[in-house]
Amino acid sequence: MATPMATEKTPVPKLDVEEYLTTALSATPQELHPFFIAFQDLHSRKLWHQLTTKLAEFFDHPLSRSYRVDVFDRFVRDFETKLNQLKLVEMGVKVSKEIDNPSTHLIFLKSLSERIPTDKAPDAHVLLLASLAHAKLLYGDIEGTRVDMDAAWAILDSLPAVESRVRAAYYKVAADYYKAKAEYAPYYRNSLLYLACIDLEDLEPEERLLRAHDLSLSAFLGDTIYNFGELLMHPILDTLNGTPHEWIKRLLFTFNEGNIGKFEALAPLFPREPILQENYPFLRQKICLMALIESVFKRSAYDRTMSFQTIAEETRLPLDEVEHLVMKALSLKLIKGSLDQVDQKAQITWVQPRVLSTEQIGQLAKRLAAWGEKLHKVEERIAPELNILWDFAPRVLRYDDSTSKAIP
Repeated sequence: MATPMATEKTPVPKLDVEEYLTTALSATPQELHPFFIAFQDLHSRKLWHQLTTKLAEFFDHPLSRSYRVDVFDRFVRDFETKLNQLKLVEMGVKVSKEIDNPSTHLIFLKSLSERIPTDKAPDAHVLLLASLAHAKLLYGDIEGTRVDMDAAWAILDSLPAVESRVRAAYYKVAADYYKAKAEYAPYYRNSLLYLACIDLEDLEPEERLLRAHDLSLSAFLGDTIYNFGELLMHPILDTLNGTPHEWIKRLLFTFNEGNIGKFEALAPLFPREPILQENYPFLRQKICLMALIESVFKRSAYDRTMSFQTIAEETRLPLDEVEHLVMKALSLKLIKGSLDQVDQKAQITWVQPRVLSTEQIGQLAKRLAAWGEKLHKVEERIAPELNILWDFAPRVLRYDDSTSKAIP
């Protein structure tokens, strides 16, 4: 069955479907024969939806691997315009993974891309562009990856609704692109968006573990990531349990709590992840910022004017480094407020919302309970005065507009 693969430069002759399928029956394993018999029947009856379903089953069959490219490039291509274009592209992307030669692989995808009408099937075009970008990334073409990513996003961003698997394809290649570029914050954002578009159980255990590991490292190293809430709540973190990377999960919660003591206790494990060891000064500053946020959060709204000395004690920093830390927090919009350099005080008016740990929720519950008690005491103090006012209040008269007389 093997034939040279047709490209956009090679005219594709009209296929004799009957002859092709008859030949396939004698050239393929017997386990695949029911598929070709079904292809023959469904094609003759022009049942394109059922034929698409049967083709998808064929491409999923382990024994079909050696025949996938030929069946798609010759048989499916003969009637591809009659199929759902998104499903056609999904089959084409799956088939393309059987092509080992990088150049041939890209030609296959580009040829398919040119045959998919963008105006009639924009979602299919996005999926194909994302697949092209991913192939280029694997082959080291970083610039070409970015070009296809941008083209895919231009279409995707204009669509009012699109299936999750199409978005997942884009966010996956975007995350992998930023990982290759070592751009931690964009990787973190796109990777979480990718996970939001898929069922976690669809990932292989090894891929889940790698994704959880990489997401955690990007959370630590992202210079704009100071809120780990979405990651801390995501079940993918459970993948780290019982593995050599479990300490990374503990470190994530340590950062979220702004607990410098726990950070210092885990620091000896950093050599297990050389990239964390290399960025220790940055991580130290980051935990100090998180400790500042936690210190502000623990205080009531009326007790958020903090001396530099207090901040130094909370963050375990020298006194002369406190001002720089607070200015850094203000510039990152982690807090809002003002600095009094003369009196060496910081007045904090707002702190960035974030996900709370069980311990932090317990602290918040205690504060709410104390606030409720204060309200109760205020009520007890003013209740007698309100009763006195009520007893001596002047009688209020109501008037009937029609008669202009008072109503008792």
